[in-house]
Amino acid sequence: MKLNLKNSIIFFDLETTGVDISKDRIVEICYIKVFPNGNEISRTMRINPGMHIPETASAVHGIYDDDVKDCPLFKEVAKDIANDFVGCDIAGFNSNRFDLPLLAEEFLRAQVDIDLSRHHAIDVQVIYHKLEQRTLSAAYKFYCGAELENAHSALADTRATYEILQAQLDRYPDVLKNDMEFLSQYSSFNRNVDFAGRIVYDEKGVEVFNFGRYKGESVVAVLQRDPGYYAWMMNGDFPLNTKQVLTRIKVRGFNK
Repeated sequence: MKLNLKNSIIFFDLETTGVDISKDRIVEICYIKVFPNGNEISRTMRINPGMHIPETASAVHGIYDDDVKDCPLFKEVAKDIANDFVGCDIAGFNSNRFDLPLLAEEFLRAQVDIDLSRHHAIDVQVIYHKLEQRTLSAAYKFYCGAELENAHSALADTRATYEILQAQLDRYPDVLKNDMEFLSQYSSFNRNVDFAGRIVYDEKGVEVFNFGRYKGESVVAVLQRDPGYYAWMMNGDFPLNTKQVLTRIKVRGFNK
């Protein structure tokens, strides 16, 4: 089924040095931008992560230090990438839990002002797991009737994700709406305020901590009662996006 788009949508995939959102870096980014009229453009870039790519990561995606030693750093291409993402909905496979938070961290490190939390984010894996419970290769075979060749190649994974979402809309017309806002909400497991899920909305829409000794308590109330907790988090090993969201809540509370 052709996607019903109000905005352009970007399907993207990252290959990285590891799975730690705070510490790991992008070594390859691929995205396919689909316009409301159905036209597409695709882009694949190798990125020098500025650190050694662990052998365990290279064994998965096949990218080694020598492959990226002459490639640009992310900060050198961040503005161009952000310009492609502006105003677009975003989709990926396991993107809400990993790719999107890590991309947001890279933009923050590069000091590029783009708020990805304002975009509709569709996680095709979440839709798949809610309805079928499998992996990307199995999903591609199940929905598209073919073997996924070159799995863990960013371009192959990105193209497969795009094709799977189209096939999901065809297979579940009574469940899924061909609407990016609906799919964004449907493919969310939680109500995260920050990408890492350290702060979430409770059932009343109040921002609460989702970890540690203040888990379940209002962020505003905790910061008023224990001002030192803010400093502890800002100096701690938390994602930059989490610190950004925490600061935003703190400033908003102060202004009130």
